[in-house]
Amino acid sequence: MGRLSRRAFALAALTTVTTASGSASAAPARRPREASEMRGVWVATVANRDWPSRAGLSAADQRAELLAHLDKAVESGLNTVVFQVRPTADALWPSPYEPWSQYLTGTQGKDPGWDPLGTAVEEAHARGLELHAWFNPYRISNQADPTKLISSHPARRHPEWVVTYGGKLYYNPGLPAVRAFVQKAILDAVKKYPLDAVHFDDYFYPYPVAGQTFDDDAAFDEYGGGFSNRADWRRDNIDRLVLETAARIKRIRPTTQFGISPFGVWRNAATDPLGSDTRAGVQSYDDNYADTRKWVQKGWIDYLVPQVYWNIGFAAADYAKLVPWWAKTAQGSRTKLYVGEALYKAGDPAQAAAWQDPAELSRHLTLAKDHSEVRGHVFFAAKEVTADPIGAMARVVADHYGRPARTPR
Repeated sequence: MGRLSRRAFALAALTTVTTASGSASAAPARRPREASEMRGVWVATVANRDWPSRAGLSAADQRAELLAHLDKAVESGLNTVVFQVRPTADALWPSPYEPWSQYLTGTQGKDPGWDPLGTAVEEAHARGLELHAWFNPYRISNQADPTKLISSHPARRHPEWVVTYGGKLYYNPGLPAVRAFVQKAILDAVKKYPLDAVHFDDYFYPYPVAGQTFDDDAAFDEYGGGFSNRADWRRDNIDRLVLETAARIKRIRPTTQFGISPFGVWRNAATDPLGSDTRAGVQSYDDNYADTRKWVQKGWIDYLVPQVYWNIGFAAADYAKLVPWWAKTAQGSRTKLYVGEALYKAGDPAQAAAWQDPAELSRHLTLAKDHSEVRGHVFFAAKEVTADPIGAMARVVADHYGRPARTPR
């Protein structure tokens, strides 16, 4: 990937052994073998978090900003960009099923005049980067008024699919029609573009909001008859989404992987003896109804990126305890384990003292190297890779990314 470094060139030259007569041996010079390691970055588009910097930029300015993120990924020694293309039941490509995202033009459904996903795939591949398309399955809107959605929005045409919760709108994961529609919308992108992976984040059932109930009574009454409790039924709904999506991706494009990035704690050991030595206030199994441990152990997905967004020594959820727990969980599975890293916390004055140390993240990677099951890391997020306020990302690159690496396959 690119020209040999001076050091690599010297090493290659040394492999050509000169015989006593002065003639070179027939053995060809070999380039040092590239490592296999995930080095990824998330590019979040919801609420214009990372890209575009604001809604309403010209197509040329949007494109320039996107290419700058790709160039920065290359400069930082990364090999994968996880690009959010369906942030809120919308699309960053010309979809026949869902409207253009409002985060492009400021108006939901308005054509931005170019194809961001198509461009991202082409330009990432031209730079030797993988492009993983990131989809949020069930979030419709970060506000609660359906009339603010474009009139042709599927949520307007099917109000029975929608649950209002915590001041936001969600599709109901308990409805088979919703599950089928969500897959159809996602798979349109798989059909159209040579995606290296389909990527889901941590939002399955929404995170709990105190004093509020996610109203899926009617769906449970109709479809939950085979379950003794609602929690098991909800987990089965998410299991079905994962299994069905995985199978359909492979039928359409066998080389496209399927990865998921859940909340970093499956269950606390106090809740379940199989859980981690943590005291997290949220547990994905119980709160998002996502049985992430099962998905890994059964090999349902190609990779998992738990968001282990805490520092080494954090009492409630210690990075140094969670990484070994996830490594043990992944042992013997076909599912590759990567670790999600909270780059966004580095240098944030609102964070604890550990996050003011530029070496904290580098220590994460050093610790993870003790566990062969950990095949790499993904950093949240692109804005911080560029800004790097205290040099934490630069320290990671200097300490760990001196040689290029290909993504694991």
